[in-house]
Amino acid sequence: MRSFERYAPDLDAYHGRARTGPRFVCGIVARDPGFPGHHVVYEGDGAIAFFNRWPTQYGYTLVAPKEHREQVTGGFAVEEYLELQRVVYRVAEAVRLEVGAERVYVLSLGSSAGNAHVHWHVVPLPPGVPYEEQQLAAVMLQTAGALDVPEEERAALAARIRGRVGRG
Repeated sequence: MRSFERYAPDLDAYHGRARTGPRFVCGIVARDPGFPGHHVVYEGDGAIAFFNRWPTQYGYTLVAPKEHREQVTGGFAVEEYLELQRVVYRVAEAVRLEVGAERVYVLSLGSSAGNAHVHWHVVPLPPGVPYEEQQLAAVMLQTAGALDVPEEERAALAARIRGRVGRG
């Protein structure tokens, strides 16, 4: 797995925008230019998957329903929810296979106070990460920092993952 430098994004600006700005998932679905750096790796009728703008791990991807929803289960019909989870599975498998992850973490985060549009984090853990740097430590931007992956590498990785998701 490739190695990249880490940096500390401006978390105050991030939290301020999450709480007062437009919903980022809705912006990405609408292709709003105010939300750059999120390469789409899957898009279907009801779901979209795209790279985290500030990835703590190589290949860190978010999966969300295209329609604005705020509850991880509420507001979904069972079949609609299960179809979304099929997308989470396909994306997680594509990411795992492409980046050679030892494990893939899947979790839903967000808050009605910010980042309210429900989404799932698909976070690949590379082999050999010390135990103390795994699990939540591997996901938390505040402690792990963001990987500085060059734009051309992000675009190439997104294309490879798109190809794998398409074969799933």
